[in-house]
Amino acid sequence: MPIGEEARAAVDDLLRRAAADPRAGAARRLRWVVGENLHLTLRFLGATDAARVPDVAAAAAAAAGRLAPFEARLAGAGGFPAGERPRVVWLGISDGAAGLAALAASLEDELAARGWERDGRPFRAHLTLARADGVPGAGRVVEALADAAVGLDATWTVDRLVVFESRLGRGPARYHPLAEARLAGARLPDPPPVG
Repeated sequence: MPIGEEARAAVDDLLRRAAADPRAGAARRLRWVVGENLHLTLRFLGATDAARVPDVAAAAAAAAGRLAPFEARLAGAGGFPAGERPRVVWLGISDGAAGLAALAASLEDELAARGWERDGRPFRAHLTLARADGVPGAGRVVEALADAAVGLDATWTVDRLVVFESRLGRGPARYHPLAEARLAGARLPDPPPVG
């Protein structure tokens, strides 16, 4: 699901401040998510046959229809796993984490009803900023980011689920929207045609 424009701008500012920290020297070796591609992943499906995309869209619509829009707030930073060589660098979610967990659980149920195997891992709401894949020094980048994130105040309204296709290749991953589902009662402008 995408984050709001103001939250995205706050993240961009945070990354600029963290990059100025001397501990962030390894940052250039990380694979950063480009600003317009920032989104929260509720469920990663991996390679999915195009014939099954309508089922994924239906699962997203059913899950979204069960919850009303709610506010989410970014707070704190870290890495998975914790330590000197994380594979993923992220920002945490404070307000709205329970709503995101409920939305993820609902989506998991809808996908399982349509034949997907359950993920089995507990959901932890976070915004992935970079893939570090064990780069030496990435833990210090996380420390610099965590220090820069103290007092971060970035909120947005969670009002939709978007089914994205990851496009890999040269450069950072790109995420192409395939379907969008509004949360119950969300009033959004009509999305532009996807294609």
